[in-house]
Amino acid sequence: MSVHYFTLDEIRSQTDAWTQALAVATLAPLPSGTDFDQVLFTGCGSAYYLSLAASALYQELTGHTARAVPAGELLLNPQITLPQSTGKLLLVAVSRSGTTTETLRAVEQFREAGRGPVILIGNYAAALSEQVDVPILMDKGREESVAQTRSFASMYVAATVLCARMAGRFDLLDAMQALPVAGRRLLRTCEPIARALGEDLNLDRYYFLGSGIRYGLACEASLKMKEMSMTHSEPFHILEYRHGPKSLAGPGALVVGLLSDKNRTHERAVLDEIKELDARVLSLAETEADIAFESGIPESVRAILYLPALQLMAFYRSLAKGLNPDRPQNLTAVVQLTL
Repeated sequence: MSVHYFTLDEIRSQTDAWTQALAVATLAPLPSGTDFDQVLFTGCGSAYYLSLAASALYQELTGHTARAVPAGELLLNPQITLPQSTGKLLLVAVSRSGTTTETLRAVEQFREAGRGPVILIGNYAAALSEQVDVPILMDKGREESVAQTRSFASMYVAATVLCARMAGRFDLLDAMQALPVAGRRLLRTCEPIARALGEDLNLDRYYFLGSGIRYGLACEASLKMKEMSMTHSEPFHILEYRHGPKSLAGPGALVVGLLSDKNRTHERAVLDEIKELDARVLSLAETEADIAFESGIPESVRAILYLPALQLMAFYRSLAKGLNPDRPQNLTAVVQLTL
């Protein structure tokens, strides 16, 4: 008798959460990007990696400074993580549950200091949503499993909408409406490739390479591989992989490249070097890749399409190793501490 796994359902159904995220984030009352000297994105774990990707996108689209800071660092080391100037800040807190202790406390401290308004991107109306100025919540991103897949995707799509709106790029908002259809098509075509690579136990280490707005997504893909399958996995900026980590390439390694349009020539050269070392390589890109999106959506707002195949790969590796992807070892869905 086959076993039912929530994680697989959540990966396969995530495009419904994308659709909701597009609608909710488009209607949220957002400020203009010109209102702030700096925007800070914060969260823990997957939410921090989402913040890395979102802050890079915000700066790319608006031309204004944005940073990602782990919520624990924002809480414990504000003298380092917060600008010391009195300029107006916007804090974007990312939290699936809205109850993660470090994020709650960091938001409380930020508000008490009067540094600026707070926006929440999440999936639950919980304690954190009551403390912010603008909650952007997608209940279709909620999950039964511990590792974030559908929730991360819904929150990242919402963050992408936020960046496009605050940049005044309504052309990008229009283009994003095609994401759910592109995602459903991609989920059908990429699953056999992701499954084969996930089930290949001759592979014992995974490296996820992405630069610019893709680096945070490479971090998230690496985390999913660790969480679900207890496999050695690391993320790197693509060109950085040459500077030391390449020594770990070779038989047994899979190197995954999240390729861009603009820098594709340089990024492809890194993957070609890795192939010569007898490592396996998987490329993802809009066109001419092992997994090609063929979406026709502008590069800056289609980055969510990198994730479904990598989530599926981690899921199938978990099963191949006899693990339960819904309940990773030593982990809980929410981290709550006494701080």
